[in-house]
Amino acid sequence: MKIFADYHTHTIFSHGHGTIEENVKAALKKGLKEIAITDHGPGHIFFGLRRPNYKKMRDEIDRLNERYPDIKVLMGVEANLISLDGDIDVDDELMRYLDILLMGYHTGVAPKDIYNGFNMFGKNTMIKLIKSLRPVIRKQNTDAMIKAINKHKIDIITHPGAKVDIDTERLAAAAKSRGTSLEINSGHGYMTVEYVKIAKAAGAKFVINSDAHTVERIGDFERGLEIAKKAGLTVNDIINAEV
Repeated sequence: MKIFADYHTHTIFSHGHGTIEENVKAALKKGLKEIAITDHGPGHIFFGLRRPNYKKMRDEIDRLNERYPDIKVLMGVEANLISLDGDIDVDDELMRYLDILLMGYHTGVAPKDIYNGFNMFGKNTMIKLIKSLRPVIRKQNTDAMIKAINKHKIDIITHPGAKVDIDTERLAAAAKSRGTSLEINSGHGYMTVEYVKIAKAAGAKFVINSDAHTVERIGDFERGLEIAKKAGLTVNDIINAEV
């Protein structure tokens, strides 16, 4: 099994260490056919891609596609979940610049309002101390992600299960119905083998990404491939895999 595309990479426009072109060159050296540049959405307080940079990046990616015809460069964003109603921090104005939309749960994000800040981030912190809340918060987290999938055309859910507890089976079923892939993240090691098996049984599709923050890690899929193989996935289960 071979992975032909890396759809989750970061650059100096958020908290990566390479330029867009450096990421592209690294992907070419690894023999990849496609790469997506997916810095964090603007709602991330520390690493968010600032709104004026969207057009700047779009223009650069268009130039790079002309300069490097042997690889397809996609402009994307790793959007952040900002409310229990499934709102994300990428609006329609910014969406027009994108070729691919990723979304994940992250801390360090400005919530939609105080209510959502307490319920999304405060309660997920509280369950570390109050274990009885875990089933309720797990359902809350899952409901919010499912609402996001149903509200937006999300291509990939990044590292599900890495930041907050979720119901993998329910999320996988929703992802299947909307054509959304679940990421096996080679950096985080999420989804775990157990999560992948549950999601596969629910009919979900997967994508293996590097989540590279350095040029050296572009196209590093070793950990993700190991998880996929242990979970019994085939090329048909993974959208960026080929024989």
